[in-house]
Amino acid sequence: MSDLYPRLLDSRIHEALGDTPVVLINGPRQCGKTTLVKQHGQDIPYFTLDDDNLLTAVRADPTGFIKRMDRAVIDEIQHAPELLRAIKLSIDQDRRPGRFLLTGSANLLAVPEVSDSLAGRMEILTLLPLMQAEIERRDNHFLHYALEQNWPSERIRSPEGTTLINRVLNGGYPEMLARPTAARRIAWASAYLKALLERDVRDLSSIEKLSDMPRLLAVLAQLSGQLVNFTQIGGQLGMDSKTAQKYLGVLENMFLIKRVAPWSGNELSRLVKTPKLHFLDAGLQASLVRLTPERALTDRARFGATLESWVCGELAKTLSLTPEPWQLLHYRDKDQVEVDFILESTDRQLIGIEVKAAASVTSADFRGLQKLQSLTGTNFTSGIVLYDGEQVLSMGERLWAVPLALM
Repeated sequence: MSDLYPRLLDSRIHEALGDTPVVLINGPRQCGKTTLVKQHGQDIPYFTLDDDNLLTAVRADPTGFIKRMDRAVIDEIQHAPELLRAIKLSIDQDRRPGRFLLTGSANLLAVPEVSDSLAGRMEILTLLPLMQAEIERRDNHFLHYALEQNWPSERIRSPEGTTLINRVLNGGYPEMLARPTAARRIAWASAYLKALLERDVRDLSSIEKLSDMPRLLAVLAQLSGQLVNFTQIGGQLGMDSKTAQKYLGVLENMFLIKRVAPWSGNELSRLVKTPKLHFLDAGLQASLVRLTPERALTDRARFGATLESWVCGELAKTLSLTPEPWQLLHYRDKDQVEVDFILESTDRQLIGIEVKAAASVTSADFRGLQKLQSLTGTNFTSGIVLYDGEQVLSMGERLWAVPLALM
């Protein structure tokens, strides 16, 4: 067990099991969900619905299966969402906390049976691939630092032999990190995506042409970090924009990609403006565009797009650890002034974040953040330019240059 990466979601799972009857850990396949729930349920019967024989039996008699359970860990619950109604009946008769610990490799919030069945009885947590802090076996204080503006004054150095390019291209999947070379990591990523598309997409959605999905992923990888244009995406694949939007939604529900909505003072307008597209794991995105460490050194534009997706993933992981709901957004106005990411709390606190794949910063790098600061006034908590340096630098009132190594 000492060889396992520590998961910072662990404490939230422990808390949830202490006062909630059902806890669901959502996240992509191979990100470490099974390992984590087995640690929390060492004395509880374990079942995986990846077992086809068990899945057949569960689907035939979900109520009978659950009636025999006092407590259980059930892996890959998305294969049998009908099981959730049986769990609801059991919970209504016995509401002891920590009775069922579930995992799902698809966003079950998008499955109608979930919201209908277990509202108020289940806590849903998200586990994404390893974040930088977990790989380096340390805590993550990024959000606290940004809110309190009490950044470390000492130099921030990465672990021996680790470069920014390595961190980004290696991704966060434990199996991918275990591969010794870029070629082996690309091979793992290719096999992983192939298996995912061949089994899970077929099981989770009514996709008419599964053969289009690998091509769609390849196109989306090239567009990572850009504004979503469904007409453009569909046109490249010979499908209409509605079909492209449907297929992209499936990939989003499987935690492969994320649409980052635009920030606006008018929340209604966020629903109609154009989101940005990002891969949640930069290692997968880099493998799809064949971005090797050697190519990243020479093709800085391509590496910059992958780095931005890496930051998106790190921010999504950071927000998954916070009990308070935060939104991950971006900003772009009619004058093409942009801020790569905005974190917004429920009480409208804003943290603006720009990403720069360089070891130096200039005042020009803060143009978008200063525009956002002028628009939002006291709601603007801090503006951050993430860069490949070693020291936090104050660049003006509530404006900071922050090493990417602090993510």
